[in-house]
Order: sequence, then C-alpha cells, then structure tokens
Amino acid sequence: MELSALRIFKAVAEEGSVTLAASRLNRVQSNVSARLTQLEDSLGVALFLRSGRKLQITAEGSRLLAYADRLLQLADEAQAAVQPDQKPSGQLRIGSMETTAAARLPHALAAFHRKHPHVELMLDTAPTDQLLEGVLKHRLDVALVAGPVPHTELACLPAFEEELVLITCHDHLPVASPQDVARRNLLVFRSGCTYRRRLEAWFAEGDVAPARVSEFGTYEAILGCVAAGMGVAIMPKEILNQRKLARTIRQHALPPHITQVETLLVWRKDVLHHPARSAFAEILA
Repeated sequence: MELSALRIFKAVAEEGSVTLAASRLNRVQSNVSARLTQLEDSLGVALFLRSGRKLQITAEGSRLLAYADRLLQLADEAQAAVQPDQKPSGQLRIGSMETTAAARLPHALAAFHRKHPHVELMLDTAPTDQLLEGVLKHRLDVALVAGPVPHTELACLPAFEEELVLITCHDHLPVASPQDVARRNLLVFRSGCTYRRRLEAWFAEGDVAPARVSEFGTYEAILGCVAAGMGVAIMPKEILNQRKLARTIRQHALPPHITQVETLLVWRKDVLHHPARSAFAEILA
C-alpha cells in the first residue's frame, strides 16, 4: 500500500465524501475516486458503502483506518527523525477537555500559530476518558486531560493547575456539605469526565443521592441551567473568573481532595520524534 493512497483513503473516511476529500487534498475528484477504487481492488474488500454522493465506511474500512493513522504517523515521524533541523509542519491533532479549551487554550493556540504557521492545528473536545482513548489509538497526537493518568503507555507533562468549585443559582444558601444540596439535580458533562466523577464522589462521601443526573455537551449549557436554578454543577474556577457571572451564579468551596486537579498534556511514549508536538509543549510551558 502506498502512503499517498492511504492519505486519500483517510481523507475520504474523515470527510465522508470524495468531493470534500478532493477539495481538502487539492486533487481532482476523478483522481481521488480512481485511487480509492485501486486501493479497494488491491485489498479485495469494499472500504465504503456508496449511497449517492455520501460514503459510509465499512467494518473493513474502519479497521484499515486505524492502521492508516499509525502508518502515516510513523512515516511522518521517520521523516522528522532524519531531518532533525526540520521546522514543525504538517498536522497536529490536539484533544482537550471543553473547559480547558475555553479557558486556557485560546492564547496558547494563537501564540503557536504565530510561531509555527506551517502547522495545521486540529482541535477536538471531549471528556478525559475519550481523549485518553484517542491518544492511545493514534487518533490524537496530544491531549489535555485531568490527572492522574493511569496508562503506562503515555507520557505526561504538567500543564495547568485547576481549582474546582461547586456552583448554584445566585440566591442559593451557602453549601458546606452534600446534605445542603441533597435534593438538587446534578448538571454534569457526559460519562468519562473526571470533574463529574469528583462531584459524584463528594456526594457519595456524604451518603447523599442527587435527585437526578442530567448530562450536557457544553459548559455554556451547564452554566445557563445552573443560573436558572435547575441544579448544581462543578466547574473550574478559571472559567467563572473569565465571565461576569457574579449576579447569576454562586460559588461554593469544596474539600481540597475534590477541588485540586492537575491538567496534564499526554502523548504516546512510542512516538519518539514529533516536532509539532514538541513545539506545542514548549508553548504551554
């Protein structure tokens, strides 16, 4: 399999369309279609199911995509290894918790782009568990996650220290223990969020069960629902400091073992040479 064919296959898989993949790769559509057909013929399997102009990846295509990511990444790493003075270039796939992306990354990403304009940055937000899986499976080059990280395959670099606070609507009484919010709804991120686990642990320590647990995909939705009195949530204090919420939301301190969280930059240990990743780590430092 040629690397160029794998790059085309990967682009089609990510875009779900030959037309969009051709535009992304700056190739003519007929060339992309031909190379994709050649790859399928050489493997003897269908990589996509055709439905008009839309393509749906098959089970065989999904398996190949995982290998294609690793092969292309290894090829880029090999090229960088024999050209140690090469400036960072290519693509850097960054994963981040949503609150970290909102509160911490804008200045870092802007500084990185100014210094390394030839690197294409791709940012994906998700809970910590999903980000770790993305790095382990080569879908992400680096990720900013909540520590600690239990995977020995990953290298870690401390990035930020976060202080978590419990938030309620503005007119809520002071909260000193889980009993003070025993009949409130928990407004949380999706399963796999470290912050959510800490809040649930705090409730469990007080032997208190929330009235209901409601999941949200964005921190803005959580903040809005908390302000409306629909429940309580946990959030990095930095998010609240950057927004004028004093008249709509009230903050409550939590015990140190719940509130102190270290945000780590993680990547695979076996990816030894990655100039763009190293440059990003330097920017964060």
